[in-house]
Amino acid sequence: MTAAPAEAPAPPRLRKDINDVTFLGLPSWSAGPGPEFSEIVSALRAAGIEAVQSRAPERFLDAGFAATGLARVMSVGESDTVAQRGGQLGLEFTTVHLGDGLESQLEGERLVGDMLEAAARRGHALHLETHRGTLTQDMRRTLDLAAQFPDVRFTADLSHWYTGLEMTFGDFAGKLERLTPVFERVRSIHGRIGDSGCIQVGMSFDPDREAIGHFQEMWRRCCHGFLLSAQPGEVLPFAAELLPHDITFGGRTVTINYARLVRGEDGALREESDRWTDAEALWRIAQSAFAAAAD
Repeated sequence: MTAAPAEAPAPPRLRKDINDVTFLGLPSWSAGPGPEFSEIVSALRAAGIEAVQSRAPERFLDAGFAATGLARVMSVGESDTVAQRGGQLGLEFTTVHLGDGLESQLEGERLVGDMLEAAARRGHALHLETHRGTLTQDMRRTLDLAAQFPDVRFTADLSHWYTGLEMTFGDFAGKLERLTPVFERVRSIHGRIGDSGCIQVGMSFDPDREAIGHFQEMWRRCCHGFLLSAQPGEVLPFAAELLPHDITFGGRTVTINYARLVRGEDGALREESDRWTDAEALWRIAQSAFAAAAD
């Protein structure tokens, strides 16, 4: 009897994730789910979401999704607690906001070194996020850290650089080339598009707008960096992370000014676009970027 041929290993791929803030506080006119958890689960499954990133991931794990974590680390020693918890919960990785950006060179090096040691000790991946108000808010410093710590891996949230560092001022293509060592170390992406003045813009504008092309190219470079060393079946998570204008923590509402407000026909202020459908639009752009990188 002839043995059945072995199945070919699955190729590396982009995975459709979502950050739970994207469906937090959706307005009544959104195409997305209502606030009940059963509604959220049904909508995530219908949209083909495989994993959810959350600061409270337990309920998504219980619902059968893969999950990833988020944490802020301000001092040496805290990364160990984060990595231990992520491993115990069964999270795939945790994205870390490291420091507040005011650290000296030595303080920053200690934080990154401690994060990598904790990840290795606990067997849980910690991804350093490119984020304003943290150690990685500056591109030059982030490049220096990548050179000093070649094992560091990033969550690319590139709107913070694109808007906060006004990347379109000057030689944009040259900046992307300089950032190659960071792009090559990206192992997860936060999906958000900003322009030169606003960190999160709705996707209802002209799809040929310059910012969309810029983000597609940056994501392509991240995908290319991942594919350089990706193993069969390995995934690159792409999680839409679209925040509301106001967010509630522990019963207290805080204005964070991510989703912009515009006046509707009734004169009332409302979020400029539907974050749920925007997330799907971002996913299609990311798919195109991954396909271009694979080619």
